[in-house]
Amino acid sequence: MSFLSILFALLLEQARPLGQGNPVHQAVRSWIRWVVRSLDTGKVHHGWLAWCIAVVGPGALAAAIHWMLVWSLGWIAAAIWSTALLYSTLGFRQFSHHFTEIRDALLAGDEDLARSRLALWMRIDGSALPRSEIVRRVIEHSVLCAHRHVFGVFAWYSLLAALGLGPAGAVVYRISEYFFRYANRPSRPASTPLSDPLKTIAHTAWYAMDWVPARITALGFAFVGSFEDAVDSWRQQEAQFPNDNDGVVLAATAGAVNVKLGLQEGVPSGQAPQAVHLRAVVGLVWRTVVMWMVFLALLSLARLLG
Repeated sequence: MSFLSILFALLLEQARPLGQGNPVHQAVRSWIRWVVRSLDTGKVHHGWLAWCIAVVGPGALAAAIHWMLVWSLGWIAAAIWSTALLYSTLGFRQFSHHFTEIRDALLAGDEDLARSRLALWMRIDGSALPRSEIVRRVIEHSVLCAHRHVFGVFAWYSLLAALGLGPAGAVVYRISEYFFRYANRPSRPASTPLSDPLKTIAHTAWYAMDWVPARITALGFAFVGSFEDAVDSWRQQEAQFPNDNDGVVLAATAGAVNVKLGLQEGVPSGQAPQAVHLRAVVGLVWRTVVMWMVFLALLSLARLLG
């Protein structure tokens, strides 16, 4: 059932991706804001309570609905529920169009358009970025988006689905990631300020949530790319910059496609980022998706035969 749910969710997301400001994501934002306003008192135990209610609560609800559907309507209804939640949490098309626009602009030689698209996507000032820096940032941001929107969701969904919790893993992972981004957003005069303990808790919880998925993604990139280079780059990155999940993913990417990335400072290998590496990264991501689907298909087949 996990394989079919992910397959249909991916196909649906490719055919009709969720747009910016869609009702599902707006509801998650409103939910987190309400929890933070209600429970953030500046104390550590209240911060953990807020995180658990905001993140674990929806996951528990998703698991409860999953089992209610299994018991009342059967596994087909539960599979449809899982597909709907995966469709809401997966996000290939939520970032891939930015990547495509920047890549096409670079291939056409229009660096000004590429800078403006990059600035719009990452919300930075890209007016003075040289071509290689544009490519580097596009690769880094795209790979991290692919990890957080796709492979991390796969990992947590598969893990908790194997434990009988249905789509709870996908929900918990994505809301935890959004909670982390919400806690670290730039402060605005009109926004509700967050206490330092809650920011620390959001960072700690997200690091713990992403530790295993980041290494699974890195291992997947190593398998479908240059294995020895990816593993060597990963090892050197962790030796110099421990406790950095993003660094693990980017280091494995750099080794897999032989490119130098920003979080790899001090690691001597890799070519300077060039437009050709964008195509290599696309191939790396899609081969990893195929590897995941084959793996899940084999697991599903093993369960049926067992």
